[in-house]
Amino acid sequence: MASAFSATKIIQPLPLNTTLTRSPENALFHPRKTTPSSFLGTTHKLRLHEPNSARFAKRRSATVVAVSDVVKEKKLKSNTSLSNLLITKEEGLELYEDMVLGRGFEDMCAQMYYRGKMFGFVHLYNGQEAVSTGFIKLLKKEDCVVSTYRDHVHALSKGVPARAVMSELFGKTTGCCRGQGGSMHMFSKEHNLLGGFAFIGEGIPVATGAAFTSKYRREVLKEADCDHVTLAFFGDGTCNNGQFFECLNMAALWKLPIVFVVENNLWAIGMSHLRATSDPEIYKKGPAFGMPGVHVDGMDVLKVREVAKEAISRARRGDGPTLVECETYRFRGHSLADPDELRDPAEKAHYAARDPITGLKNYMIENNLASEAELKAIVKKIEELVENAVEFADESPAPSRSQLLENVFADPRGFGIGADGRYRCEDPKFTEGTAHV
Repeated sequence: MASAFSATKIIQPLPLNTTLTRSPENALFHPRKTTPSSFLGTTHKLRLHEPNSARFAKRRSATVVAVSDVVKEKKLKSNTSLSNLLITKEEGLELYEDMVLGRGFEDMCAQMYYRGKMFGFVHLYNGQEAVSTGFIKLLKKEDCVVSTYRDHVHALSKGVPARAVMSELFGKTTGCCRGQGGSMHMFSKEHNLLGGFAFIGEGIPVATGAAFTSKYRREVLKEADCDHVTLAFFGDGTCNNGQFFECLNMAALWKLPIVFVVENNLWAIGMSHLRATSDPEIYKKGPAFGMPGVHVDGMDVLKVREVAKEAISRARRGDGPTLVECETYRFRGHSLADPDELRDPAEKAHYAARDPITGLKNYMIENNLASEAELKAIVKKIEELVENAVEFADESPAPSRSQLLENVFADPRGFGIGADGRYRCEDPKFTEGTAHV
């Protein structure tokens, strides 16, 4: 099978000895066009309902082929040979189960939040499952994942048990962070999930550091079997922040084994992506730092998976980082506290009709990879698993007060308390409230 990167929208970095000129052929120096953006997102009016229109064709230049074209071609061939299918039956069932788990878990989170079982901000992943599943299910256990505040499904895809994730959301000691992380800070050392991060861009330097560690272990410490890869997930709103650009530069400079995965759901809270950035096509920023930039349909797990295979393989064999922009859509508001009144109902309906779970289900049935009964059995299995996770979390104990300052300060006895048990700070009243802890 041909490289996925040859079958998607990708732009490569220029050779180091390239001389840039202001010729019409040099797109890098073209003046900014005044025509409406071809990006799938919207500003005020919807321009989404003509997938075969000139607007979409405009994004596909003569030198590239869209992933969808390759998928269609393979689908036609699949009628004559199973070897031409994008997945095996076993792979398809694994992908489907993981996506159904993500959706079912998040739907249950919404119920529990409104029943008062969860507190603070809870950001759900509904609609974006193809990105998490398409990338993370290709990883080894030793590979690292760095997430955002929308991190529940990333944790589940990486193998963190649903019980541990739900308990963390309930603030219980059986949670993956003993109840101290909550919705936005999932972490699991065992599964190399290096955390969800509440501030945008916060996790990108952490992911870059993890990738540097892998390279250092392999090349300096001579651990020949250390080919670990790191995935850094973040949203479109992050791509205008300094950490993003700084870390792309470092990763390319040192050829780090990392994949930067942009989950572009078109909205940064209530700000349309088109209104927030000078060039809405984020993947074009990759070549500026010497790495491939790839755009893929983030509502199709098979397309995401094909691109992820190549990006992860590049990183693992030492060819450096890749920037992948997955154009996706969240089906719910920014968080469960968001009434979601800013987005056009027609836009939401358009993407709801492209549900990634339904898309995979149809592909598997049409290609005789699974029956309706098999897929229904998976849905039933996940429903029971999620209900069990809720019961487990509800019955689990809350943390004791003595746990309050654990894993927070270097001094295990709390902030400002010396080895002799006395306050270090000038004013004893300053930490009096935590002394007994």
